[in-house]
Amino acid sequence: MIYLDSAATAPVRREVLEAMWPALTQDFGNPSSHHTVGEAAARALEYARGRAAEVLACRPGEVVFTSGGTESNNLAVKGIALARPRGRHLGVSAVEHPSVQEAAEYLERFHGFSITRVPVDRNGMLDLDALRDALSPETTLCSVMYANNEVGTIQPVAEAGRLCRDNGVPLHVDAVQAAGWLPLDVAALGADALSISGHKPGAPKGSGLLYLSGRLALEPLVHGGGQERGRRSGTENVAGAVGTATALALAEAERAEAVPRLARYRDHLVGQVLGALPGAMLTGHPRERLPGSASFCFPGTSGEAVLLELERRGIVCSSGSACHAGSDEPSAVLLAMGIDPAVAQTAVRLTLPATVKEPEVAMAARAVVAAVQQVQALAR
Repeated sequence: MIYLDSAATAPVRREVLEAMWPALTQDFGNPSSHHTVGEAAARALEYARGRAAEVLACRPGEVVFTSGGTESNNLAVKGIALARPRGRHLGVSAVEHPSVQEAAEYLERFHGFSITRVPVDRNGMLDLDALRDALSPETTLCSVMYANNEVGTIQPVAEAGRLCRDNGVPLHVDAVQAAGWLPLDVAALGADALSISGHKPGAPKGSGLLYLSGRLALEPLVHGGGQERGRRSGTENVAGAVGTATALALAEAERAEAVPRLARYRDHLVGQVLGALPGAMLTGHPRERLPGSASFCFPGTSGEAVLLELERRGIVCSSGSACHAGSDEPSAVLLAMGIDPAVAQTAVRLTLPATVKEPEVAMAARAVVAAVQQVQALAR
């Protein structure tokens, strides 16, 4: 089996498991307890906070540990908006993850916010002019993802950050797919809040973090004992925090070598598929895309049929976001990019893990071509 669905999740790194083990065994205490066992857990938690802060180039106190990217996105969007509801208006890109889109819709339904969904072009790239027009003295928060989970397009986040800063609007960045592949310096990005999921760079599922600028107020979503400096109550998952910080640091250390290698493998795969399959479409930006992301539409086929044929040939990948797996509806991201609904339902996404080998990518390219041709032949 060749696993090419790293945008959905990655295997837990051995180094991460080793780093987590003490927090699961001898340092198992509650970090809020004032005794030696609890204090050992508290030290592990603060070590993780400091290590994550180094990658993000922020202060340790600006790191809030969460259960993952979905919670981080909800905490940022709802928490910032409810704490600072200037004019109750939100600017949200049209291709955001459902955890951002639905958090904004919750604020619309129950708290009287309005939403401007900032459009993207055919490549999934944010329209900066439309973003500029959307921002106003009424805007409470803007949310723009760093890189898209379905098509891999990298957004001009720094430019969006400058526009938001000029208008006094906080910017939240969903960086879940960017971790390990793109720079995460929050000041350079102009991010006032930034979400990370631990299981994408190699920590266990159910762990993540939110960077939150110390200048911003936040209304917590979970109330209780006031953990995480009052921003996220509940006994902290110390092992998960250590795992997330360790995976993030390891991925960042590998980035300089991994990015050009994965981009080279991706370009080979894309070239082989498009060269052998007339009518096949690469979705997302042709250049400004994540190094391991190759997403296609194959008009005239069924994306699900192609996926089944690929798995029969030993290639595991997906049609898009794992959150919508099994849905009969076409991808909202592809529709926002102007792709016809019938074509959008032919989508196939291959996302290369950092550990993939060149011969595996070559094998996958051949398998994609053969699988699509097989599905096309059966449809005739």
